[in-house]
This record gives sequence, structure tokens and C-alpha cells, in this order.
Amino acid sequence: MPQSSSIHVAIIMDGNGRWAARRGLPRVAGHRAGADAVRRVVEAAPDQGIAALTLYAFSADNWKRPPAEVAALMRLFARHLRTETPRLVENGVRLEVVGRRDRLPAPLVAGIAAAERATGRGDRLELRLAVDYSARWAIRAGVILPDVDLLIRTGGEQRLSDFLLWEAAYAELYFTDTMWPDFGPAELTRAVGDFRARQRRFGGLPEAAAG
Repeated sequence: MPQSSSIHVAIIMDGNGRWAARRGLPRVAGHRAGADAVRRVVEAAPDQGIAALTLYAFSADNWKRPPAEVAALMRLFARHLRTETPRLVENGVRLEVVGRRDRLPAPLVAGIAAAERATGRGDRLELRLAVDYSARWAIRAGVILPDVDLLIRTGGEQRLSDFLLWEAAYAELYFTDTMWPDFGPAELTRAVGDFRARQRRFGGLPEAAAG
């Protein structure tokens, strides 16, 4: 894929709990299904011309959820780091976790560092997981990521929820009612296709008018 067509896509992965509720399942079952969706999307991303993928995994506000759910999320994250890191290495994916780490469990912090070291040579896809992340905190701390080209939110909500506020200043926004556990390569293809059909002017005039 030519570098000129490579894009940075960010996704707010929303709808795990509602997906589980509609099936009469506990919320943690939705989070497990959401983790499977992460694998599908990460594996499909490079073939869509995506050079960098940033996923909103756990916001700073998510600490307000019931402690049992938060603890289950932390365990799920740690387990998937262990099981998915070899797959990331094999597929040339470089992992970076962005956000605060001082509030995360110590074993999870160690697992994050180990996964980042193991995947450090990946050159096919830059995968960033935003964990204990707040865009306002990141701006204050000077933790600014590359500009986002396309920001996708699943689950039917249409807001940024304190995610990449600075980096998404000129991002194209794509909202879908699809819950995150049901999101896969086909939905990603539709979102990227919609993005590539748009004319991005960055405050200027359309090409025809400018000419």
C-alpha cells in the first residue's frame, strides 16, 4: 500500500455492555466478545491502508464503573496481552499503550511493558491502546499523538467522549449503530470506503473551486 494512502484510524469501541444485555449475558461477556473484535480489526487494518490504529479501551471515566467490572476488565486486558502478543509479533504489529499507568495494577503495568518490548520491531501496523486515557489529561501533560484521519465510534452514540480531542481536530467522523463486539472487517471496509469518498478541505476550498 503506497505511503500516501496510509491513514491513522481511531475507534471508540462502544456497546460491549449493551451487546451482552440484549443477549441476557453478564457485561463481562460483552467485554470478552469485544476483545475478539479487537483481534479481527487489528488483523484486517493493514489491508485497508491503515498504518496506525488507536483504540479507546478504557477511559479515565471508566473507573466510575462497579469495582467488580473494572477488576474483570483489568484481568481481561492482562490475559489478552499475554495471549495476543505472539500474534502481534508474527503480524508485524507494534503495540503502544497510551494513558496513565500509575492507577493500573502493577502486574498489568509490567505486562504492558513486556508486550511493548516484544513488539517493538513491528513495522506493518502501529497499534495504540488508550487505557486510563483522558484527552484533556493528555493535552495538559503534552502527550500528543499524530493527527487522526478517521475517527469511528460504534454503538450508536455520536460524541467524542474525551478521546483524542486535539488529534481529531480535522478527523473525518464515522458513527455506526453496530455494537463493538459485532464490528469486523466488513464494517471497517465500509467506514474506510466512506472516508476515502469524502473530500477533505482542511478549511480550504474544494479542488474544483480553487482551480
